[in-house]
Amino acid sequence: MRFYPTFFRVVFSGMDPEKAHQIGFRLIRLAETTGASAVLRRITRPHPSLKRRVMGLDFPSPFGLAAGFDKEGHGVAALADLGFGHLEIGTITGQAQPGNPKPRLFRLVEDRAVINRMGFNNDGAAAVAPRIRAALPVLTRRFGPDRPVVGLNIGKTKLVELDDAIEDYLAGTRELAGAADYLVVNVSSPNTPGLRLLQGIDSLRPLLAAVGAEADRTTGRHVPLLVKIAPDLADSDVDDVAALVTELGLEGVVATNTTIERTGLVTVPDRIREYGAGGLSGAPLKSRSLDVLCRLRSTLPQESTVISVGGVETADDVLERLAAGADLVQGYTAFLYEGPFWVARINRGLRKAFSGR
Repeated sequence: MRFYPTFFRVVFSGMDPEKAHQIGFRLIRLAETTGASAVLRRITRPHPSLKRRVMGLDFPSPFGLAAGFDKEGHGVAALADLGFGHLEIGTITGQAQPGNPKPRLFRLVEDRAVINRMGFNNDGAAAVAPRIRAALPVLTRRFGPDRPVVGLNIGKTKLVELDDAIEDYLAGTRELAGAADYLVVNVSSPNTPGLRLLQGIDSLRPLLAAVGAEADRTTGRHVPLLVKIAPDLADSDVDDVAALVTELGLEGVVATNTTIERTGLVTVPDRIREYGAGGLSGAPLKSRSLDVLCRLRSTLPQESTVISVGGVETADDVLERLAAGADLVQGYTAFLYEGPFWVARINRGLRKAFSGR
């Protein structure tokens, strides 16, 4: 199962990263449509000892896929067959949009990192919602009550002015809430101009309150709602977000998104400058993401959920986040470097660690 790093070096390392991602994703989906992943499912399915209940939902494993890999809900069933305990789909915007001009995805192989300025490229909420609704019964047939949880991550359409952001988020909420096990409001991507301004408490309070109320009104049930924040927030701002989550009675926080920082990288500075603007993800984010997790956990009530993401590569990384107070853990960038059996290795490592307690 460790053949993939060699495969990556020979086949994908010289290819445009976005093209490589598209090809890899198509292969994962092909395995599912041809039935090959049914065999994988028996190998990769998380052991029952990894189950946990969070936000009133049953997760077959604490480890899941972060938003960004499947932005449009094309591969929910295929990705579930790899062993993820949950899948966060998106970011999905109220309107379809192509994202930023290419090239917009860059590998920093020496740092096991990626810079992206994708810009929320997706088909829009009205197109994505039916795909998620169609995928959920498939997951139930295959996994029964232990199916992976599906979260939907929503963001602002680029052309929508900040003054109209709430209505734009509500348009996405109305389409998507009924298909979501939980919702995440993304106000922390650096690739949509002005978006991070919504992390200010005065802007964030009415946005989160409106989305939460609309999700529950639209579905006739309570939809767990979280907010995804940037690692670049000052500690005092992290504390303010935690206080707001508590005030509004939200389920919790996803911490963290990508960073605009470029410090401590091994990749030569000239190449980093050549790549230009965008969010950095992967191993260099590990320390700050862990710091934000610890700060949130010390501030939020125990019943609030923290989903930790950023620099997670191994089962030991997942265990470290759980020990620091994360309820769930996500990864993404390491998936690009480690391949489709990565999550199964993490789940095996978690099972071994849990059985030794």
